[in-house]
Amino acid sequence: MVTLSVNDLVVRYQSQGKDVQAVDHVSFSCKDNESIGIAGESGCGKSTLGLAIMKTLQGNASVAGEILLDGRSILPMPDTEFTKEIRWKKVSMVFQGAMNSLDPVFTIKKQFEEILKKHNFGGDHKQAIEYAMSSVGLAHSVLDKYPHEISGGMKQRVIIAMALILKPKMLIADEPTTALDVLVQAQIMILLKKLKKEGLSIMLISHDLGIISEIAEKVGIMYAGQIVEFGNMEDIYKNPKHPYTIALLDSIPKLNETKKIIPLKGNPPSLVNPPSGCRFYDRCPQAMEKCKKEPPKIKTASGFVMCWLHE
Repeated sequence: MVTLSVNDLVVRYQSQGKDVQAVDHVSFSCKDNESIGIAGESGCGKSTLGLAIMKTLQGNASVAGEILLDGRSILPMPDTEFTKEIRWKKVSMVFQGAMNSLDPVFTIKKQFEEILKKHNFGGDHKQAIEYAMSSVGLAHSVLDKYPHEISGGMKQRVIIAMALILKPKMLIADEPTTALDVLVQAQIMILLKKLKKEGLSIMLISHDLGIISEIAEKVGIMYAGQIVEFGNMEDIYKNPKHPYTIALLDSIPKLNETKKIIPLKGNPPSLVNPPSGCRFYDRCPQAMEKCKKEPPKIKTASGFVMCWLHE
């Protein structure tokens, strides 16, 4: 069964009287017990995509298209209904930089209890908190500590535990290893792999394709608000088709190669007034005249690519 299905999703922000097209006609799906990665550089719309699924966008945002969770359309839902039936119960999110959101004047236990109270949890609070803590490998003694008394890695585990406390089917993790040292990053990735084996669907948002490759079966490459290539992780790693995907993979250092890393020239286009054709046109080394037209969505072995090179 499909846990998440996003169809033709459009998200625009109103800023200084202008429309910023942060997400532009994005479509993908994620099945039960499946993990998906969304990769791309900063400002491409990755986080906005996650926020749209959680219905936590800012007030200046407008959303069109369709988002289905277990077959239910969530965009038309009133926020009270979404909070009561969906948010944190079927899908939850670890927000970017979330470990800094812990309240410094309350213990970890108190902050867990606030979540249960907010979502009107009628079960045993102690049992629910103990389940969440054990799922991320944290000792119960951490519950009596304040955020400043635990390390950055432990804070991130606490945040993940909070996202899991109501046993959702899907977890959206937005840059869950950012600002952590390499060893702690590895610990968080091991934890996410463990949760995945236990049946949790994960949507991992990151600029790091190396991290995504450890978790995801499928990956969407996002550029300037669009998913320009989508498919199985193995297919995209071994045979990338879009020039932007190729550039992203070429930017990853490899231990067994001495090839110099060549940075991608130029900047992404403005999302206030994006070009009518391929949005990668000005930076693409293989750009053609026809690329100034709207790129086609061409089927591949496991997904699609938006590029005239594969017409």
